[in-house]
Amino acid sequence: MRLSEWRRYSIYALGRLMKGSPDADKRYLKILFRNMMGKECNFDNPQSYNEKLQWLKIYDRNPIYTQLVDKYEVRKFIVERIGDEYLIPCLGVWNHFDEIDFSKLPEQFVLKCTHDSGGLIICKDKSKLDIKQAKKKIEHCLRRNYFWNNREWPYKDVKPRIIAEQYTVDESGYELKDYKIFCFDGVPKALFIATDRGIDTKFDFFDTEFRHLPFTNGHPNADRSIEEPKNYKEMLRIAGILSKGIPQVRVDLYNVNGKILFGEMTFFHWSGFVPFVPEEWDYKFGSWITLPEESK
Repeated sequence: MRLSEWRRYSIYALGRLMKGSPDADKRYLKILFRNMMGKECNFDNPQSYNEKLQWLKIYDRNPIYTQLVDKYEVRKFIVERIGDEYLIPCLGVWNHFDEIDFSKLPEQFVLKCTHDSGGLIICKDKSKLDIKQAKKKIEHCLRRNYFWNNREWPYKDVKPRIIAEQYTVDESGYELKDYKIFCFDGVPKALFIATDRGIDTKFDFFDTEFRHLPFTNGHPNADRSIEEPKNYKEMLRIAGILSKGIPQVRVDLYNVNGKILFGEMTFFHWSGFVPFVPEEWDYKFGSWITLPEESK
């Protein structure tokens, strides 16, 4: 069950008034979950994956998560855990758009906001970049605190900045497929591969033996077969290292002809508001999460 845009924004507006404590966040999430999912969220005894994500937003507030969702600061964590060879080269980081000297950037690059999801500019030809429009989008994102809409706590205190990274594509020559690995305290259990991003996005889910899983979640399956990437087992190993000690996190990696690159760490897949079809997979994924002690 998905909300119309006007109804969703009405609830978000309500959420702006319901802030100031984890209890207020919890009340807001109950309202949002009921309207997005068409049922109540059981905070007292959560069982499904989507329910447990809401519980974790309120009760698992480990300070390190703020670093791990910061697209610049997480690079230090990656270097410490697995080494800098897994990082896409960074071309610069700035507090304000007007600080960027585009003459010093290569012909192709990617701009991202460090504190949110969606603040992205992909530049394939600098001579054709509409800098005015890029500035408008980036500055809008810099003013936004990504935490408030869905109460994804790790984002609340991330410093808004802009990072530039090297433009990278995989063997397709036109895209960089995401390999998004669901991990549970260091144990990878499943992944999905996102293809045709920005065109007609497809999500295909697989188990750790790379067997296609029979469900959808947010986007349809691709209408073509997807091959197991090179060094697939190594990708799982790396995801396990990065997720150790975290009840659940999605480790997003890229694979460029066998070279594994880090993308980001995502604590709340779809923010816990998109159904699995069939629903049994919501509970299957939920069974893999062992909830920690509450840490309000």
